[in-house]
Amino acid sequence: MPDFPSATPDLPPASKPASKPKAVKKVVSTETKLARLGLRTDMDLVLHLPMRYEDETRVYTIRDACLRGGESWQVEGVVSKCEVSFKPRKQLLVTIADETGDLLLRFMNFYGSQVKQLAEGTRVRARAELKHGFFGAEMVHPVYKVVNEGAPLPTALTPVYPSGEGLSQHVLRRAIAEAMKRIDWTDTLPESLLRQMQLSPFQAAVRLLHYPPQQIDESALMDRSHPAWVRMKFDELLAQQLSLKRAQYARRSKGAAALPFVGSLSTAFQNALPFRLTGAQARVLDEIRADLRQPYPMQRLLQGDVGSGKTVVAALSATQAIDSGYQAALMAPTEILAEQHFRKIAAWLEPLGVKVAWLTGSLKKKEKTASLALIESGEAQLVIGTHALIQDNVQFSKLGLVIVDEQHRFGVGQRLTLRNKGDSAAVPHQLMMSATPIPRTLAMTYYADLEVSVIDELPPGRSPIVTRAIDQNRRDEVIARVYAAALEGRQVYWVCPLIEESEALQLQTATDTCMMLAEALPALQVGLVHGRLKPAEKQEVMDAFIAGQLHVLVATTVIEVGVDVPNASLMVIEHAERFGLSQLHQLRGRVGRGTAASVCLLLYQGPLGGVARQRLMTMRETTDGFEIARRDLEIRGPGEFLGARQSGQAMLRFADLETDQWLVDQARDVAHELLHAATPASAATVEAHLARWLGNKEEFLKV
Repeated sequence: MPDFPSATPDLPPASKPASKPKAVKKVVSTETKLARLGLRTDMDLVLHLPMRYEDETRVYTIRDACLRGGESWQVEGVVSKCEVSFKPRKQLLVTIADETGDLLLRFMNFYGSQVKQLAEGTRVRARAELKHGFFGAEMVHPVYKVVNEGAPLPTALTPVYPSGEGLSQHVLRRAIAEAMKRIDWTDTLPESLLRQMQLSPFQAAVRLLHYPPQQIDESALMDRSHPAWVRMKFDELLAQQLSLKRAQYARRSKGAAALPFVGSLSTAFQNALPFRLTGAQARVLDEIRADLRQPYPMQRLLQGDVGSGKTVVAALSATQAIDSGYQAALMAPTEILAEQHFRKIAAWLEPLGVKVAWLTGSLKKKEKTASLALIESGEAQLVIGTHALIQDNVQFSKLGLVIVDEQHRFGVGQRLTLRNKGDSAAVPHQLMMSATPIPRTLAMTYYADLEVSVIDELPPGRSPIVTRAIDQNRRDEVIARVYAAALEGRQVYWVCPLIEESEALQLQTATDTCMMLAEALPALQVGLVHGRLKPAEKQEVMDAFIAGQLHVLVATTVIEVGVDVPNASLMVIEHAERFGLSQLHQLRGRVGRGTAASVCLLLYQGPLGGVARQRLMTMRETTDGFEIARRDLEIRGPGEFLGARQSGQAMLRFADLETDQWLVDQARDVAHELLHAATPASAATVEAHLARWLGNKEEFLKV
């Protein structure tokens, strides 16, 4: 840790007690300010690379700068006039001149000391964007320094670092320069690998990025294609791949109960299904079944677009655990989704003699006690529920398989708690499901520790969904469309958004919309469901909609996942511009589940911002969840896209998944080679590289 000077001065002892204590302004040390940026060690500082550079290596004449204009230029001149003006507001106006002309430096905010510092006759070197104002050429708030005539210019570009409150560039540059004197520059990668990958040495690359020489290709530096940047990006990606793959291998070293039997239950269930599995479902099921037969824990992510049939694959996976003499558990993030799974899967399996238990926080004490007893005794072969499954009082008899639906909605700790419900000597297999497709590049980079299965085919007979974006001023036309759909015997969802993160406002909006539709459509039955309803009330409304007793269901986003009503063919999404792409796609997936042509209307309030316009255009142009996910990644970037892969996963700082896919592939291959070499040299390389790039940040990879 660098020995940073404290910013807190020693205070002399008070001569007498103060009659009235004065408010003491808290002084924050430089060390604390750096720590807020995550800069706690010398290596943290050295790897805190510039976000851009400023060229202070040359000075332009004032005339040349004025002729070029529009960019940031560095000029030098002598102050010929310095005055404080009060029109139209208080400001400091300084005129400097060289042999080619003069230039105004305008300071809207300034200290009194600057007036003395910039007195007439002072030589000043200033840099800023040059503009042509009403009174001629000027720079507003330039960066400047007082210099002597003939003062030498820097020989390298000046780095500009990502900073935080109270941290000047001067302090950062000094701290980084000091850290660079102290660290061990030993390269973590062997010379043979550097030659094979044509990579720059670590020390040379880092020094160049902090202090690029004057003659460097600035465009390559700025777009991060320079070999020095390539080395940094490769090192970062390699550390991530090594970390994730090592976590995967560590899991495989743990014992798990092999679930080898696809027996009479699995066969009877599959034969009883009123449909045949799609080719994609069959392929994914084979992958899962092969994993379940292994004596180490499966860690598989099952991706599938909305309506692709993940639930039946999950149920077939559970029957393999039951056939092999073990229990299975399925955890869903909301009670509506959990109950949807329970009703569907229990209807499939209970006629075949399987005992399916139901556990949520809303169960009455007597029902909960009965479910807990069934789970602990092992009589309940399949348990379906919400977060209630991870409570301390839930004890499984013989848990062999954990299925987590919409896994991104659960924190790492929650998934780990459920997995730990198994026998301490054998970790349960884990199947995580997601209807939010993850682009291949992201899956390779951020889920390198998981096996990934993809259902990339929809069941036959699913009707296409036509999507339209409609200005909310045409609301009357939309209401007429709702009435027409109801006359044809179809049902309608009308979804209201979360407004300003306020559940109360969201509820009010949904309530008002329900009243508005009931008044506008007196001949129709309109229902309302939202998160504040008690579970029993919520289910009562949902049951009425499923049974066809309601024509229109006004809902908040509680119906985003899991609701399956084949007769619903029209979806209206209020204020669609406030939703993310993934959420819009999930909501749209509630219709199109029957044979009738389905429509999704995106009601928006203009004017639209750039991002909102992109989202609505994407929804109009495609129903392919993977294409939507790819565009969502372009719009939001990986950090926000994967925000729910929680507990400290470091987002990439230097590599760009759009442009650096080739480096991801190379880093993955090198990580595989190093981990499989199993030699002292390769093990030392892995440890040194992870220590340099991740430090102690690997703990989040345990689930």
